[in-house]
Amino acid sequence: MSHLIIAPILLPLLTAALMLMLGEKHRPLKARLNLVSSLIGLGISVLLLLFTQSGETGSIGVYLPSNWQVPFGIVLVVDRLSALMLVLTGIIGVSALLFAMARWDRAGASFHALFQIQLMGLYGAFLTADLFNLFVFFEVLLAASYGLVLHGSGRPRVSAGLHYIAINLLASSLFLIGAALIYGVTGTLNMADLALKIPLVPEADRGLLHAGAAILAVAFLAKAGMWPLNFWLVPAYSSASAPVAAMFAIMTKVGVYTLLRLWTLLFSGEAGASAHFGGDWLIYGGMATIACAAVAILAARRLERMASLSILVSAGILLSAIGFAQPNLTAGALFYLVSSTLALSALFLLAELIERSRSANELPLEEDIYPLPRSPESSQPRPGTNLDDEQKALVGQVIPWTMAFLGLSFIACALLIIGMPPLSGFIGKLTLLSALLNPRGLGIDAPIAPAAWALLALLVLSGLASLLAFSRMGISRFWTPQERPSPTLRRLECLPIVALLGLCILLTVKAEPLLRYTQAAADSLDSPGRYISAVQATRPVPNPSAAVEVQP
Repeated sequence: MSHLIIAPILLPLLTAALMLMLGEKHRPLKARLNLVSSLIGLGISVLLLLFTQSGETGSIGVYLPSNWQVPFGIVLVVDRLSALMLVLTGIIGVSALLFAMARWDRAGASFHALFQIQLMGLYGAFLTADLFNLFVFFEVLLAASYGLVLHGSGRPRVSAGLHYIAINLLASSLFLIGAALIYGVTGTLNMADLALKIPLVPEADRGLLHAGAAILAVAFLAKAGMWPLNFWLVPAYSSASAPVAAMFAIMTKVGVYTLLRLWTLLFSGEAGASAHFGGDWLIYGGMATIACAAVAILAARRLERMASLSILVSAGILLSAIGFAQPNLTAGALFYLVSSTLALSALFLLAELIERSRSANELPLEEDIYPLPRSPESSQPRPGTNLDDEQKALVGQVIPWTMAFLGLSFIACALLIIGMPPLSGFIGKLTLLSALLNPRGLGIDAPIAPAAWALLALLVLSGLASLLAFSRMGISRFWTPQERPSPTLRRLECLPIVALLGLCILLTVKAEPLLRYTQAAADSLDSPGRYISAVQATRPVPNPSAAVEVQP
């Protein structure tokens, strides 16, 4: 099982190399290879998730690709948190790819190779256990995203993409500076080793350590979308093609995951004078992000922009929840992370189909397109039907299945993102509210901090702002009478939306197992001793030739 840990990284790497060798003449073959590789990667991620649940207290897998002693070599670690992110990445990757195969993969060169390289970077960022290789995988996924964000044509996409590239290059430079300062103080970049050495840092060097951590945090917070570092995100995400934007929904979660991983390891309650360093910045910065994004979403007029602003709302909620350092709140945040990411990915895909329904430019019919059936008889009202001033039936009008599909999907996405019952978005927000009101669990009388009251109010108010914005958008897109034909939809465009929303419905019905899983993951993050011990106890595999005894 230990060798399986590196498979999510090697598989897309080899697949991308094979695609580059094939060239642009074998696009259908490359699309099939991409899909098969993505499905296998998702299957491997599920196996790793099941592995982390084995045993009474769960399992932590450690793999040494270079076969060097910790902390000198590359280390990959899979635990409950990383396995959850791997599965989420695999699901969104497959869904975005299916949507892209309908037409978007033909809008530019090397789409499939770039897609696999981005998957490799995402998987590597979730599995790595040292800062330097985290930087390497960040650069891998960002290099691929630079090509994907420019995929297609149009001045807005190119302009927003160039800003996206410039900001992320600056954040990468800050990453290097912060990591260098931390290495200069501690002499290591291995996360588990850092957790052991940070409490021993002399007081004279602690300011330099905190400066390096703060610079590193700025790089991660820019990628996570925290205000005021998120000015680049909305234009870039709303201008990207639908499948790329859906894939980018997990990109901000990479920054959130990295902050959660490093903060709970390096600045846990056992970090001495550095314990919970920067927690207040996460809390209040996250709340500022929620407030600004909630106000901006009221002014949004395009569905893609609303989806991008909803990403900022979810990022602010997650960052604030992390800053409280309460396992119950972290568990609710992880459940909310899964539900919101699935819903936002579906909304990005759905946005293109809805905007297509408002466009006069219809797609050409193909074998896999559902045309709207029309017949001369069906357009004439039956005798005795109540008619309006325009001689149209007041009741009994048939809603085309394409508009019904778009409308119902929009309602489901809206309910999930707003957090209204009965879907999983409501369960996620309800769990967060319960943890804020009961910081130490039910039956334990504990005071509620003012920051918790502020976050609780922002959760409710941001949901109200999203409700108003989505209601207005739904009215303008579906209820406003307009004389236009119904859009044509392809099977590959509808399938991923149905799958993502179906998973959210499954999370609603089977919320308890996932809540138990996220609670166990949050408890292990709050007590990182098992993670540190598992990494430190791993030894390189002996050279087989060294074990052979030399006979006289």
